[in-house]
Amino acid sequence: MAPVEPARLLNIAVAYSPSAATVRQVSMQLPEGTTVLQALHQSQLLVLFPEIDLKRSRIGVWGKLKALDAELRDRDRVEIYRPLHVDPKEARRQRQRSRQER
Repeated sequence: MAPVEPARLLNIAVAYSPSAATVRQVSMQLPEGTTVLQALHQSQLLVLFPEIDLKRSRIGVWGKLKALDAELRDRDRVEIYRPLHVDPKEARRQRQRSRQER
Protein backbone atom coordinates (compact mmCIF):
# COMPACT_ATOMS: atom_id res chain seq x y z
CA MET A 1 0.00 0.00 0.00
CA ALA A 2 1.34 3.44 -0.96
CA PRO A 3 2.00 5.93 1.84
CA VAL A 4 -0.63 8.64 2.27
CA GLU A 5 0.71 12.08 1.51
CA PRO A 6 -0.25 14.82 3.97
CA ALA A 7 -2.56 17.52 2.63
CA ARG A 8 -0.69 20.45 1.10
CA LEU A 9 -1.13 23.65 3.12
CA LEU A 10 -1.95 26.98 1.49
CA ASN A 11 -0.88 30.35 2.90
CA ILE A 12 -4.07 32.41 2.95
CA ALA A 13 -4.85 35.91 4.24
CA VAL A 14 -8.33 37.27 4.95
CA ALA A 15 -8.70 41.06 5.15
CA TYR A 16 -11.49 43.40 6.23
CA SER A 17 -11.52 47.16 6.64
CA PRO A 18 -14.22 48.10 9.18
CA SER A 19 -13.53 51.82 8.65
CA ALA A 20 -11.33 54.11 6.60
CA ALA A 21 -7.59 53.68 7.30
CA THR A 22 -8.20 50.54 9.37
CA VAL A 23 -7.48 47.06 8.04
CA ARG A 24 -7.73 43.83 9.97
CA GLN A 25 -5.87 40.96 8.31
CA VAL A 26 -5.60 37.36 9.48
CA SER A 27 -2.94 35.11 7.97
CA MET A 28 -3.28 31.35 8.25
CA GLN A 29 -2.40 28.02 6.70
CA LEU A 30 -5.32 26.01 5.38
CA PRO A 31 -5.49 22.70 3.50
CA GLU A 32 -5.59 22.58 -0.28
CA GLY A 33 -9.20 22.66 -1.51
CA THR A 34 -10.32 25.27 1.04
CA THR A 35 -13.09 27.54 -0.25
CA VAL A 36 -13.54 31.27 0.23
CA LEU A 37 -16.38 30.60 2.71
CA GLN A 38 -14.28 28.18 4.74
CA ALA A 39 -11.43 30.70 4.94
CA LEU A 40 -13.84 33.42 6.10
CA HIS A 41 -15.08 31.20 8.92
CA GLN A 42 -11.56 30.10 9.91
CA SER A 43 -10.39 33.73 10.11
CA GLN A 44 -12.94 34.49 12.86
CA LEU A 45 -13.51 37.93 11.29
CA LEU A 46 -17.21 37.10 10.95
CA VAL A 47 -17.33 36.71 14.75
CA LEU A 48 -15.24 39.82 15.48
CA PHE A 49 -17.29 41.97 13.09
CA PRO A 50 -20.93 40.81 13.27
CA GLU A 51 -21.94 43.62 10.88
CA ILE A 52 -20.50 41.54 8.01
CA ASP A 53 -23.47 40.01 6.20
CA LEU A 54 -22.33 37.42 3.67
CA LYS A 55 -25.68 37.66 1.87
CA ARG A 56 -25.06 41.34 1.09
CA SER A 57 -21.29 41.79 1.34
CA ARG A 58 -19.14 41.45 -1.72
CA ILE A 59 -16.16 39.13 -1.39
CA GLY A 60 -13.09 39.04 -3.60
CA VAL A 61 -9.61 37.63 -3.98
CA TRP A 62 -6.93 40.14 -4.90
CA GLY A 63 -9.54 42.69 -6.03
CA LYS A 64 -11.63 40.34 -8.17
CA LEU A 65 -15.08 39.28 -7.02
CA LYS A 66 -15.35 35.58 -6.16
CA ALA A 67 -18.15 33.20 -5.24
CA LEU A 68 -18.13 31.80 -1.72
CA ASP A 69 -17.60 28.30 -3.08
CA ALA A 70 -14.50 29.25 -5.12
CA GLU A 71 -11.40 27.26 -4.18
CA LEU A 72 -8.38 29.20 -3.00
CA ARG A 73 -4.80 28.98 -4.21
CA ASP A 74 -1.57 29.45 -2.30
CA ARG A 75 -0.93 33.08 -1.26
CA ASP A 76 -4.49 34.23 -2.02
CA ARG A 77 -5.85 37.24 -0.12
CA VAL A 78 -9.58 37.06 0.53
CA GLU A 79 -11.10 40.53 0.88
CA ILE A 80 -14.42 41.47 2.46
CA TYR A 81 -15.70 44.67 0.88
CA ARG A 82 -17.90 47.06 2.84
CA PRO A 83 -20.49 49.22 1.08
CA LEU A 84 -19.27 52.61 -0.09
CA HIS A 85 -21.02 55.62 1.41
CA VAL A 86 -19.62 58.04 -1.18
CA ASP A 87 -18.95 57.45 -4.85
CA PRO A 88 -15.12 57.33 -5.26
CA LYS A 89 -15.24 59.71 -8.21
CA GLU A 90 -17.25 62.25 -6.23
CA ALA A 91 -14.90 61.91 -3.24
CA ARG A 92 -11.95 62.72 -5.55
CA ARG A 93 -13.76 65.77 -6.90
CA GLN A 94 -14.46 67.01 -3.38
CA ARG A 95 -10.81 66.57 -2.36
CA GLN A 96 -9.68 68.44 -5.47
CA ARG A 97 -12.08 71.33 -4.76
CA SER A 98 -10.84 71.47 -1.17
CA ARG A 99 -7.19 71.68 -2.32
CA GLN A 100 -8.03 74.43 -4.83
CA GLU A 101 -9.75 76.50 -2.14
CA ARG A 102 -6.62 76.47 0.01
